[in-house]
Amino acid sequence: MRVLIVGGGGREHALVWAATRSGLVSRVYAAPGNAGISLEAGATSVGISADNVEALAAFALDNRIDLAIVGPEAPLTLGITDRFRDCAIRCFGPSAEAAQLEGSKDFTKRFLRRHGIPSAQFETFTDIAGAYEYIERRGAPIVVKADGLAAGKGVVVAKTVEQAKEAATDMLTKRSFGPAGDRIIIEDCLIGEEASYICIVDGEDVLSLATSQDHKAVYDGDMGPNTGGMGAVSPAPIVDHALERRILEEIIRPTVKGLSDEGVRYTGFLYAGLMIDDEGHPQVLEYNCRLGDPETQPLMVRLKTDLIGLILAAIEGRLATVSADWDDRIALGVVVAAKGYPGKYTKGALISMPDLTGIEDVNIFHAATEFDASGALVATGGRILCVTAAAPTVRQAQARAYETISQMSMDRMHYRTDIGNKALDYFANN
Repeated sequence: MRVLIVGGGGREHALVWAATRSGLVSRVYAAPGNAGISLEAGATSVGISADNVEALAAFALDNRIDLAIVGPEAPLTLGITDRFRDCAIRCFGPSAEAAQLEGSKDFTKRFLRRHGIPSAQFETFTDIAGAYEYIERRGAPIVVKADGLAAGKGVVVAKTVEQAKEAATDMLTKRSFGPAGDRIIIEDCLIGEEASYICIVDGEDVLSLATSQDHKAVYDGDMGPNTGGMGAVSPAPIVDHALERRILEEIIRPTVKGLSDEGVRYTGFLYAGLMIDDEGHPQVLEYNCRLGDPETQPLMVRLKTDLIGLILAAIEGRLATVSADWDDRIALGVVVAAKGYPGKYTKGALISMPDLTGIEDVNIFHAATEFDASGALVATGGRILCVTAAAPTVRQAQARAYETISQMSMDRMHYRTDIGNKALDYFANN
C-alpha cells in the first residue's frame, strides 16, 4: 500500500514513523514533509503545501496513492477529504462540513449548546462595542477566542477586564489573526486541569486512543502565552477509568451522535481538549478534527497496534471489530522551539543533532526543519523538534528526553524544563 501523509510538522513525522513500520505499507510520502521525514527509511518528502488540495489530489492520482492521512486542520476545512473521495482515493479525515468543529469555534459552541454537551458559557461578537459590554458584565478571568483557525494561537486567557478588551481589540479591530478574527467568542474561564482526549471515529463507533496531556503555555509552570504545544505526556495523569467513561458517555458519543442526527457523518480523528474541574467534571474547551501536536508523538511511540490497520477499519466502517494495544510505559515529548516563539523569532538557525544510533526508546521528531544548500540542518519555524522518550517511570522518561536535548546545539533554543512534572504525583513509582 502507498500512503500519503499530508503535512510537515512533528505530528506528521510521527505518523510517517508509524506508517513506515506497518506491514501493510510499501511506501510513504509526506507533503510537504520535512528534513526528519526525509531521513526515515521508506519515506519521501514531497514539496507540495498541505493546503494545496488540487496539487495533492493530482499527486495522489499520478503516484497511485492508496490511502491519504491528513495531519493538519487547514486542508480538512478546505475539503481535502471530499476532493479525494471524488478521485476515488481513500482519505482519512472528516469532510469540510464536519471539520467545522475545528474551523469555527462559534459553530462548535452552538453545537455543544444545542446538544447539552458541557462547555463554558459564551457569546459571539463581530462588533467591538458589544464585546466590551459583555466583558465588563461577565468580569475576569475570561477567555477571548478567534472564531477561525489561528494555528493554535487564537486564544487569550485574560486575567483582567482590560486584558480581555485588549485581546478583543487585537482580533476584531487590529485583525491580528486576519479573517480568523472576524468573529470572536468570549467565554467564561474554566478552572481545573487540562487533558487531551483523542479517538478514531467511523461515523458511528468510537475507538479511544491512549490519553495524553499537552502543555500549552510557553514557559515553565504554565506561565506565559499559549502556544501550539510545548510538550506532552501519555497517559494523562488525571484521566482514570471512571473519568474516561464519563468523557465518552457525556462528551464524545453525544458529539458523534449529534452530528449524525444533523446529517453529518464524522469519520476521522476527533480530539477533545478538556478541562477537568476539582470535582472531576469534564467540560469541552475545544474540538480539533485531527491528532494533536505534540500529543501524537508520545502516542505513536506507545501504540503497539498497526496504525494503518486501525485507520482502514474506520474508513470501512468496521471500527467496532478492532482494538488498540498500548505500551504500558510512560511516553513524554519535549518541544524544542525558537526563542521568542509564539511571538517573533528568527529562522535559519543551524542545528547540531545528537547521535541516537543504538539508543532505544528515544525519538527526535522534526517539526520545522530543512537541509540548506550545503546539507546542514536548519530551523524553519517556531516549534522545531520534539524529543520523545519512553520509560517505565516519568522521571526516567524525563531524564532520557532532557539528556538528549542537552546534546543538541542551536542558537536561541528554547524549551520548557518541566514537561511531565504534573504526572509525578499521580503515577506510582514515578
